[in-house]
Amino acid sequence: MRLKNLCLAGIGIFSTSLGFSARIHADELPDIIEKIKPAIVGIGTYQRTRTPPAIFRGTGFAISDGLHILTNAHVLPEAIDRSKFEMLAVFTRDGEKQSVRQAIEIATDESHDIAVLRIGGSPLPFMRLGDSSKVREGESYAFTGYPIGMVLGLNPATHRGIVSAISPIAIPAHTSQRLNPKIIRRLSEPYDVFQLDATAYPGNSGSPLYDVKSGSVVGIINKVFVQETKENLLERPSGISYAIPIRYAVSLLNENGIKR
Repeated sequence: MRLKNLCLAGIGIFSTSLGFSARIHADELPDIIEKIKPAIVGIGTYQRTRTPPAIFRGTGFAISDGLHILTNAHVLPEAIDRSKFEMLAVFTRDGEKQSVRQAIEIATDESHDIAVLRIGGSPLPFMRLGDSSKVREGESYAFTGYPIGMVLGLNPATHRGIVSAISPIAIPAHTSQRLNPKIIRRLSEPYDVFQLDATAYPGNSGSPLYDVKSGSVVGIINKVFVQETKENLLERPSGISYAIPIRYAVSLLNENGIKR
């Protein structure tokens, strides 16, 4: 069996503070999911004259004032064709109403795979950021996002599991042929990430990893281990996913004067 590392960029197309100040029982996770779903957004590009007009690339979630979005840096497109009126877009849903909002990239930390976007319009419900330094192995967490893109529509799905390990993100290559500049950089400057026993899929990139008791975000889903080939991901998922600790996003927000 061949095991390889795969980032979770999407494969499909297409202000109310949640403020969970009170701790609640884990069996009330459904109540948390109901509250946070309006804060979960799709990330992609939109071009009215294109078929399909929406290209989905990953997940994001509203923070701060409800107009800032956190996601993975690798979810963002390398280029936007503005000559054809293509735009970076955030896809939102409010009840039965779905909308597309233009987004602007505000800040990016590629070494930790984090990006901050800003959108216009009315503020979205937003998620509170927690303290990732307090995360312990064996604790239960959940993440909500768009696995396999928006094939099933703009309806975020939730997965739950435990933190099975806190380990360096750098994963040694078996042969020198597999080494690339990104892997070499991570080998020389490794940092710890959360390994989860919950299954993430393409499209889950940028999903918030949150405390099942408080709803506070402790990480951002960014990759999954794939057995054999990418094509087998949906049929035989490995059940191993990774998340970037939210403290790196907090640092990026602070550096750019963005309110948490």
